[in-house]
This record gives sequence, structure tokens and C-alpha cells, in this order.
Amino acid sequence: MMIFSLWRKVKQKLKRGKRPIWQLACGMLLSTACLFLSPAAEGSAGAEPQDVPQAESPVVRQQPEGGGSSVIDALSDMQEKVTVKLRRVYICGVESETIGVLSSADALRMMKQHHEWTAIVDEQGAVVMEQRIDDLSESCKRSAYFGLDKLGRLSLFDGEPKKEKVMRTFFQLDVNYMESSLPKERVEELENGIRISDKDAFNSVLSTYSDYAVARTQKVMKRTY
Repeated sequence: MMIFSLWRKVKQKLKRGKRPIWQLACGMLLSTACLFLSPAAEGSAGAEPQDVPQAESPVVRQQPEGGGSSVIDALSDMQEKVTVKLRRVYICGVESETIGVLSSADALRMMKQHHEWTAIVDEQGAVVMEQRIDDLSESCKRSAYFGLDKLGRLSLFDGEPKKEKVMRTFFQLDVNYMESSLPKERVEELENGIRISDKDAFNSVLSTYSDYAVARTQKVMKRTY
């Protein structure tokens, strides 16, 4: 029916004599071809695109860091030599030393021999092994004092508190409560600095003054209501 309609239009134009016969015939052929081809073209345009296989992204391996097991994994992958350091962390004081440049195998063997140690790989790529010791370092035994810092916190000082060389801070003290509960000389003793030279003295002072920590005194006050 569509071809018949096109032929009628061609005959009308022939009668009007406005365009040559060959141009009209070509036009009719082109129109007919478009009618037959357009469904296929539309089908192709409307077809869903097929998935194009893409190259796999490269796997990025993150350098292990942090705990001992991660460092062991890192050392297992290393082939070159590494600098190994030992950091001794005491309840008072820290001491560090460089063990030397070892092969990754020797560093790995040392880590496995000391399961209680932790380790990290520092920014320079050195393996820093950390040993925790439940005692005072030698330097602490020579010069450590317990005292109050400017904010009223129980702190450990290198030398007398007046030198203000704080090594470690423990907790905030309720100074008013402490002054009303302890003899004056005990409060003054803490203000001037309490010399400690061994672990027992350290634990004794810490235990005594922990009774006057702000959090603990607040709990005691709440119980009285």
C-alpha cells in the first residue's frame, strides 16, 4: 500500500511537469529503500550494548606494618638487609639501641625467638622491636620523682618537680579532697616531689594517690547521696 501511494505521488508530479522523470524515480527508490532498512537500523540502535571485557586492575599490595605478625610477614618478603633496633619500654623510662644491620632472615629469626615482643617498620624502613619491662629503667632509678604538675595531675618527673621535666602523666587529682583527707606533710611531700628508686616505691605511691583521682572521688561522693 505504501509503494502504491508513492507511485500516485510520482504520477501527480509528472503531470505538473516540475521535475525530470529520472529524479522522481530515484527519489522513489531511495524512499522505498529507507522504509525497508529503517526497522533494521532501529533494532540495531535499540540493542543493548554488549559487555566489553576490560583488563584486570593491578593488585596493589599494602606494605605490612604495626604488630609483630605483620612485620614477620614483611620480613618474609624481604631479600635485602635491614637495620634492626631494640626499644625497651619500662614502667618508668624508655631505652633504645641499634642492634645492627641484619639479613631479613636473621631479623625474622629474632622476632620468632621473642614472641612477647612487638615490632614496627619505621619511616626509614628499619625494624624497631619493642620489649616491655615491668621495672624502672636505670635512669629512672637515679632521678625519678612523683609530683604534681601545674594542672594538679599526678605525674612522673625526671628530677624534682620544680624542674618541670614531665616523663609521664597518670591522672587528675582532686587536690581539695586530698588536702582535707591527708596530713599536711603528706601533701607537701607530693608537692615537693617523692623520690622513687625501685618498682615497689613506684607502685606504693601510685596506689596511695590513686584514691584521690577525680574519677574515683566523684564515685565516692555519689554513693553518699
